[in-house]
Amino acid sequence: MAEGKVSKLVPRNQSILLACIIGTSVIDSVLVGFDSSLMGSLNVMPSYTNYFTLTTTTKSLNTAISYMGGATCALFAGPAVDWRGRKECIFWSAVITLIGGVIQGAAQNIGMFIAGRFIVGLGLGLAQVSTPTLVAETSPVKWRGFALGLYYAFWGVGTLVASGVSPSVLCMIILFFIPESPRWLISKGRNEEALEVLAIANASGQTDAEVVLLQYKEISDTLRWEKERELSTVQALAQPANRRRILITSTFSIMVMLPGTNIVTFYFGDMLSSAGISDPTTQLQINVILTSWTLVVSIVASFYADKLGRRTLCVLSLSTGIVALYILSGLTALYGQSSNQSGVYGTIAMIFIYNATYAWGITPLTVLYPPEVLSFDIRAVGMGIYTFTTKLCGLFVTMVVPFGLAAISWKVYIINASVDILMVLFVIFFWVETRGLTLEEVDKLFDGEKHSDVPDLEAVIEGKEKVDAEQILEGDEVARVVKGGEVLTQAKAL
Repeated sequence: MAEGKVSKLVPRNQSILLACIIGTSVIDSVLVGFDSSLMGSLNVMPSYTNYFTLTTTTKSLNTAISYMGGATCALFAGPAVDWRGRKECIFWSAVITLIGGVIQGAAQNIGMFIAGRFIVGLGLGLAQVSTPTLVAETSPVKWRGFALGLYYAFWGVGTLVASGVSPSVLCMIILFFIPESPRWLISKGRNEEALEVLAIANASGQTDAEVVLLQYKEISDTLRWEKERELSTVQALAQPANRRRILITSTFSIMVMLPGTNIVTFYFGDMLSSAGISDPTTQLQINVILTSWTLVVSIVASFYADKLGRRTLCVLSLSTGIVALYILSGLTALYGQSSNQSGVYGTIAMIFIYNATYAWGITPLTVLYPPEVLSFDIRAVGMGIYTFTTKLCGLFVTMVVPFGLAAISWKVYIINASVDILMVLFVIFFWVETRGLTLEEVDKLFDGEKHSDVPDLEAVIEGKEKVDAEQILEGDEVARVVKGGEVLTQAKAL
């Protein structure tokens, strides 16, 4: 193949490139998970509480301030990701997080600690918009669920690493081996480069492969259709189909942040105290074991993310979590203040079971489902809205839950589980199924039609339909001539 425009550092081997794409998801997950898991560990450490002389209010503020930073950044992250590209924004997110982590780690007083966490939040907000967007738009369809499923599966690793500096540096390094999103490249008129990326990711560099040509044409047609509508971002968001997309993604934030998992993440120590275990050392030991348990379940679940439909996976995960929370509340009420060791151990076991119900279902879907649902013209902005609403939900958890636990203890679990029932009903009646579809094929579920006349990818892979390469390339953005294995390409403007 003639020398392409994609960086020479980007692996030309499909498997190695896929590993790098997955690595981007994993490293960013560790970076994001470090921040949230860190506070869960700090909140049970007497040295941290005593050093800053924390009260319930200041403990909540320390935990919540990064969400305020993330919510602030999310408002501007979408346009930035569309303007500068997915890769560049991931780089800057790592830089910002690195700066914030250094300030937080060197904090001499509560003000410096809060400032560092706010800056960390800014970086994480940008990361949570740019990274899932890049991975979703670059990963092959059959590996998209696994690649994005691992994003939050490795959340718990953040609590097991020594500092937040290492993940930031690793994130910067791996970007040298990752291409830009082919969809973003086509939107900027860099069609030849986009074709090469699609070929490397899907067919080991064979630009004339059916799956490559099909996806190239499908993306080009869809982006041309969106461009010909000449809609501003505000006008695009106002379209009926896009309003439904935003409704699904923004309400998914509630299912991610408020089903009960963040009570465990941030206030595990308070939960253990309610269950009758108040020794800080024991709490830390149990916290590490719980984190490791959740990590294992999440990784295993990511392998099977595409085995069930998105709706089925979400409904089953929420439903089993509801049962676990109800049982947890009952056990805490019965044995939380008792000396019955079996009852206390049973209560702890139910916390582990609840975390497993979340990890095997919601965790893989957290950044998998939103970019699948969003169309290209609003994907980055939509991910910004999703991140913004997620941060607001996190802010609610960190500022409300500690007071709720202090006031009504285990009854918080009952309230939480009852609200989760409404989430299940919403998924059943409003979600669409995206498993196995290209991002452009999902448009048909919302717009009523696919904006390209090429056959569906699954039909081509199964041999039910054929791709007419000459018809696809004739008069299109890339004119191709294949001679003796050498491929010559010439890009035209979109």
